[in-house]
Amino acid sequence: MRFLLLVLAFMVSGCATTQPDAVLRGDPLDVMFLQMMLPHHEQGVEMVALAKDRAQNEELRMLAAAIEQTQATEVGTMKDWLTSWGEPLTAPPDSHSGHGGMRQSDPEEVARLSALRGAEFDQRLLNVMIAHQDDAVQMARWETGSGANREVKDLADRIDKSRTAQIGMMKKFLDRA
Repeated sequence: MRFLLLVLAFMVSGCATTQPDAVLRGDPLDVMFLQMMLPHHEQGVEMVALAKDRAQNEELRMLAAAIEQTQATEVGTMKDWLTSWGEPLTAPPDSHSGHGGMRQSDPEEVARLSALRGAEFDQRLLNVMIAHQDDAVQMARWETGSGANREVKDLADRIDKSRTAQIGMMKKFLDRA
């Protein structure tokens, strides 16, 4: 009887599972989403960080700082999951070519942004970030429909909602410019 109670206690506490690999490894679709989203987020952080000393619009600087903080926190979460699952943080080269490849902004565009200041920077950053955040929304929606891990799907849902709201704000900034 004690043995049965001990086994039941382990099962209820989550210490036992009928699928030990599910705890140690992520679902391949969740892993792929995280491996694609990590460099996308890191590039987004790089671009919005430029706004600190280049943006003319104070509201844009505040939005950029919020995006930077949010995405940096999400990067940490995604890295923690991949690491805990024993998965690499990056996928092998060309591993995503079968479904359209990695969605990122053109690295030359990022370089162009760093050369701009003031209203010209604001306009360019807004246009680039609208497209960049839309790519994140599309990847997040794919994950919410195809992923298996509830936490990863919840993150994807938050990404979808927050980036959609950010795009709306950025479009308003463009309309006022």
